[in-house]
Order: sequence, then C-alpha cells, then structure tokens
Amino acid sequence: MTKFLEIAPLAPSAKSVFHYHLPDGMENIRPGNLVVVPFGPQKVQGVVLGSVPRPEVPETRAVEDLLDPLPVLTPFQLHLAKWMSGYYRATLDSCLSAMLPPGLARHAEGLYELADEKFRPEKPVAQRLIKLLRERGVLRTGQIRTAFGPVAWEREAERLVRSGVLRRKSVLPPPSVRPKKIRMVQLAVSRREAEAVVASLQSDEISASRKPAARRRARVLEAILGEGKPLAVEWVYASSDAKLGDVKWLAEAGWVDLVYEEMMRDPLSGRSFAADDPPVLTGEQDAALGMIAAALEQHRAERILLFGITGSGKTEVYLRAAADAVRRGRQAVILVPEIALTPQMVQRFGSRFPGRLGLVHSLLSQGERYDVWRRARAGNLDVILGPRSALFSPLPDIGLIVLDEEHDSSYKAGSAPFYHARETAWEYARALQAVCLLGSATPDLVTYHLAESGRITLARLTRRVAAAMPAGRAPELPPVEVVDMRQELRAGNRSMFSRSLSSALNGCLERKEQAILFLNRRGVASSVVCRSCGKPVECPRCSLPLTSHGENLLCHHCGYRRGIPARCPACASPTIRPLGVGTRQVEAEVQRLFPEARTLRWDRDSVEEAGEHDILLEHFASHRADVLIGTQMIAKGLDLPHVTLVGIVLAELGLLLPDYRSPERIFQVLGQVAGRAGRAAEPGRVVLQTYLPEHYALRCAAAHDFPGFARVETDHRRALGYPPFYNLVRLLFVHTNESAAREQAEATAETLRARIVEQGLVETSLTGPVPCFFEKIGGRFRWQIVLRGPSPAALIELPLPEGCHADVDPVTLL
Repeated sequence: MTKFLEIAPLAPSAKSVFHYHLPDGMENIRPGNLVVVPFGPQKVQGVVLGSVPRPEVPETRAVEDLLDPLPVLTPFQLHLAKWMSGYYRATLDSCLSAMLPPGLARHAEGLYELADEKFRPEKPVAQRLIKLLRERGVLRTGQIRTAFGPVAWEREAERLVRSGVLRRKSVLPPPSVRPKKIRMVQLAVSRREAEAVVASLQSDEISASRKPAARRRARVLEAILGEGKPLAVEWVYASSDAKLGDVKWLAEAGWVDLVYEEMMRDPLSGRSFAADDPPVLTGEQDAALGMIAAALEQHRAERILLFGITGSGKTEVYLRAAADAVRRGRQAVILVPEIALTPQMVQRFGSRFPGRLGLVHSLLSQGERYDVWRRARAGNLDVILGPRSALFSPLPDIGLIVLDEEHDSSYKAGSAPFYHARETAWEYARALQAVCLLGSATPDLVTYHLAESGRITLARLTRRVAAAMPAGRAPELPPVEVVDMRQELRAGNRSMFSRSLSSALNGCLERKEQAILFLNRRGVASSVVCRSCGKPVECPRCSLPLTSHGENLLCHHCGYRRGIPARCPACASPTIRPLGVGTRQVEAEVQRLFPEARTLRWDRDSVEEAGEHDILLEHFASHRADVLIGTQMIAKGLDLPHVTLVGIVLAELGLLLPDYRSPERIFQVLGQVAGRAGRAAEPGRVVLQTYLPEHYALRCAAAHDFPGFARVETDHRRALGYPPFYNLVRLLFVHTNESAAREQAEATAETLRARIVEQGLVETSLTGPVPCFFEKIGGRFRWQIVLRGPSPAALIELPLPEGCHADVDPVTLL
C-alpha cells in the first residue's frame, strides 16, 4: 500500500506544504526526517511533517532521497516551527531552516552559463554579468551574488535566460557539514606478535640501507603498544618520524590496520574547569528555586521572572535549577546574549556539568556546531549554553529553558523569520511542559507588566550576595553621581571628562584599582543637541528627536523635515551641535590626562576573532590593564572584582534615538554597566555624565529605581498606544532602488488602510510609510510601515510582496 507524506519543502518559493509518496524500498521515514524531493523543475530539501491517509492532489511525486536516517527535528520542534510561522507571519521554510545547524539545510541554486557567445548587451548590468561568465565559466547563484555585492542582477539575468543568451539549471548542493572521520592505525596482530616484529625490525642483521626505514616502522609499533589503543596517523607520524609509506608497509605486511574513526568536534575539548563549590544560598535564592522545583516536580509549564539586582546571584539560581532538571532525567537550555557569553559563564557551567555541557555560538566552526547538535540529538548532553539559536538544540526532553538578561534586544532575530527567543521559548516550554525562567536586573517592560498583573510568576532577588565581602560590610549597589555637563561647560571645562570623573579616575589609579569607562555609542552624532539647555531638536508632531541627514533634520516616525537651526528652538542659544564621541577618542583622552594608565578598548572594532573576547577579559581580570573602555559589550556578564569605578561618558547618546524603546534601552544598559562596580571587597562608585540630568530614565538609573522608571515609562506607553497596551507590526520594504521601495510601501499601506476600514478595526492604526532611521544599509534603501492595535498581525496576509518583511513585535523602529 502506497504511503503518502506531508512535506515542507525548504525553498523560499514554497508557500505551503505538499504531499508526496514513498517509493518502494524507502519505508522507514518518520516526522522530522530530512529528505530530497522534486519541487517544480528543481530538487530541494524538505522536512517530513507527517503522513496523510490520502493526498490532496490526484498525482503525487516521489520522495527521492533520505539525507539522514534519524529525524533532524523532534515532534515538539515541528510544533514550534508551525507556531512561529503563524505568529510571526513567516514562511514555514524559514522557521524550519532556523532550527537546523548551519550547513545542513541547503537551498537549490541556479547554475548559469553563457549560451550565446556573440551577444553584445547594452545595459551595464548585463555587460558585467556576461563578462563575468566569459571569464569564469559556469557559476552558481551564490558566486554571482558575491561578485556583484549589493548590485541587483537577478532581473537582468532572468531576461537574458528568457531571450536565450544564458542557460540556467537548478542544482541542490549537498550538506556542507558531515561527521569528521580521522585515519587511525591499530594492531592487526596480538601484542606478543607485535613485540616480536619490533625486535626483528631492530635486529642488527638488517642491512644498513634498510635500517632507517626498519627503525621508523619499529617506532610505529612501539607507539601503538605504549598507548595500548589505536592512534591517529598524524600522532604516529609526529612521535615516530614515520611516513605514510611506513604505515602502509606495516599494513601490507598484516601487522597493522588503517581504519577510519569518527571524531566529535567539541569546542570545549581540552579545556579544564576548576572545581566550583556551590555557595550557601540566600533566603531569596532558596525561595526562587522552590518555585522552579515545584513546577519541575509537577511537570508543569510555567513562566517565572527572576527579577534580581546586579550581583544578587541569578546565575547560581540558573545552575541549581539546571542541576535539578538534570537530576529528574531532563535537560536544560541556558540562553544568554552573545556578548554576555563570557569565559566566566562558560567556566561556571563547565565546572558544574563536566563532559555534559554543549556550547553554541556564532564564532564556532560549522563542524563544531554540527557535532554539538548531533550530541544533543543523541541525548549525550545535559545542558546547552548559547545565544538565541541554542534554543533549537534537539535535546530529547527539555525541562528548563533559561533566558538570562531576558530584556536584551539580541534575542530578537534580525532576519526572517524575525522571531523573538523570549516568546518562542515560552511557547516551546508550554508544549514541553517545561519551566521558562526569565532573568534580569532590568526586565523588559512587557515582561514586568505581565508579572505585575499576575500572568507570570515573580521571584525577586533584592540584595547582593555576600561572597568576597569583608566582615561587617553589607553588599550594596554602588552610589551614582550625576554630573551636569552643561555646568562643566559653563565652568570652562571643555574636556569630555568632568572634573568629578577626572578626580575619581586619578584616585582609582593611585589606589591601584581598576576602572571601566562606558560609551553608549549607538546613535553617534545622529541627533542635534543644545549644549546650553541640553535639549535635542524635536519633531513638533511626535516629540521625538530629529535625526541629522546632511544639512536637514528628519523625523523617522511621521516624515517631518526641517533644516538644522542656527539657534536652539528651546533657549535660543547658538551652542547647538551634533552629539557623539567614539571609544578611540575616549582612550586618547585617558592617555593624555593619565600617561601612566594602561588602557584596553573593548568594542566590535577591537574584538573580531574567535577567542579575542577571552584573551582581552583575562588580560583585564589579571590586572594587566587599569582602564577598560568599551560599549555595550562591557555591560553584561562580567564579574571583575578589582573594578571600583564606572564612568559613563555620555549617558544620553542612545536616549536621543527616534524610537519608543530608547528610554527603556538606556535605563537597562546604564543599570547593567553600573552594576559592574563594587562587586567584591572594595566599595564601588559610578559617575554618570549627561546634558539631560532631569530626564526620568537617567534619574531612575542613577537611583537604581526600576519600579519608578517602569511607572513613568508605562504611563507614556499607555498614552501613546505602545506595548504592553497595544501590539506592533513593522513592515520593512528593502530595495536597491529608493523609488521602488517607496512605491511598494505606499501601495501596501493603501491596501492595509482599506483592510482596516473593511474589517472595522477602530483600535488599529497605520503609521507611514516613511524612510527608516537607518535609511540605507548594504546599498539597499529601507522604508517602513508600522501597524498598532490589539491584533495587527491579523492584517498581514502571506505571501508578502518581494522585498517586504513582516516584523511582529519589533524591538526597534529604527
């Protein structure tokens, strides 16, 4: 009897699922298997979703190949992919592909060759394309895309194919990852026989011309005998000076065998983890763990917000909760923002789960990520640690999912399917009947609102843990001094450092302590600010800071435009300037004022390669530098006991961005970076420099007052119709031609406005279309529409126009 399957083709053009039949001899196929199927004129990969009693079409096509005998996705992952596709208005193809390790999921590519050598095109793009194919021969789509960069060539290639100038066929590249196998050499005879062979090869009776080879071959056997197990041939060569010919000679003689053995590529291989004695828990930590244990015991899906100040021991709660899940026979996934995946975090989890920890992050090789994925699928790992993509590790029975720094915007994917790991983790936990633990010192306002309203369980850690504190001193958050830089200017101080920060730095260096200078560089020189009153030039319609574009200022929310004023609109002062400074400038100023200070810069420009984070952090932690200067990368996950001073060079840089979440982001990052000071024996201090000392986000950050900030910001959100009171969808239109992006956005906006009227959605509004704050990225122009309402995603119908992306629950409108 013919078996029919429902399969999701991994092809961007696949808008739905399709039915196929199994050919004879291919019976053992299950949901989650990765297969090859015909799709139109091409072959593509597909994921088996399940079987169907009868197909929806009269004639079905056959599955052509099974790429992995084991399912690549679990049943719960298949459920999650379908949920993501519906919730985020994304194709099922993009959701399934996001769950597979890099290199395993492959899309069909076009293969182009020149068919008419005599054709002489007139258009520049066609000329360039034909010249490329003449010079390099047959090329794949990816190779042409690399050669052309941001230049659009696809439409011209399609026209040339239709006119017969080019030939194109579809090819499906095989997976670029596979198990790694290394060649091993092992004894083919008994130990006694091998020892006799060694003796004969070392005999003085061997002629002088044959002795060097004989001695090398004897050393090969001695190496294997000494280790008592098969050895990698590279190791044998290094230890015996032997060559491949020597090993082959021994194999042909029947004394050794050459075999291939699979080797797992483990990014933690060779690392030793110092013993980590669990500290005594505080009462608050113990209470939080009691909540988690109760849910694990009852196999109950539950969301818990662990709201703990910096240094309150949240990581210890994660470690104990993971150990509890493992003790019950389940596994744990620990998600952290990628920049918070520090050696200290890896050390703590590695010491508690030796040999059972899997590490996932973007700097690993494809082979390493593939092997961690395979070990997770086989149930050989208890804990997975990594950024948002680690959520999709195919562990067989997940009992706990942790999101450390749950407020961090890096949990939102920046490309299709634009999922947020926090919401996706909760849906996954709900299906798995697992605990979803959200930890933060500065929670996302939506998460906090849910906790305050009782829809999420709330656990609080209100005190710093007392580890490393001297007797008699209670651990406290560091005091924050707010310096009004307007007063510094009036006093004649033109330096980027206030007198207070310069004095604090001097004292810190004299005491042989360490300092961090933090620069919130996002939005450098984008806003125009008055140096006298501190106010930015704002949009009269939206009260959002205008963004400088050459000689003009633009509102990226409503499209309002004006020139740069000669005087401040608020106080008429002529001291109005773009606002911004970089880490190199800060470092130069430190070296000018304190020539003896040893400085380190830590930002995305200075740390690019795998392992550089570890080296730089170890360098600073071992006190081989005095001042660490950096951006957001230094705000998270660092426990540096010698740091007693944190200087925030210009606190409001990120505050002036025209985005509704700017106050929340600046409060969060200032709270995080301030928490780096005074975490050990010496008390800490924070100096916060600003031209806007009266802004509520800065005042609350200086007071470590999250509830106060949440009250003010929530009131603003309620008045303006932003989350958590209304939901948002951002439609992004990207094109190499600005007119095309604008026209497509305008046409879509017209369709959506009509749909809102037809459906009577009085609470749903549409803003735009307007150019994005980052108007052009990678040679492509960007326009956007923002939908706001109770369920704005319901207005989005798939498929979306080409070049249009739907971002449900966006974390930024820039």
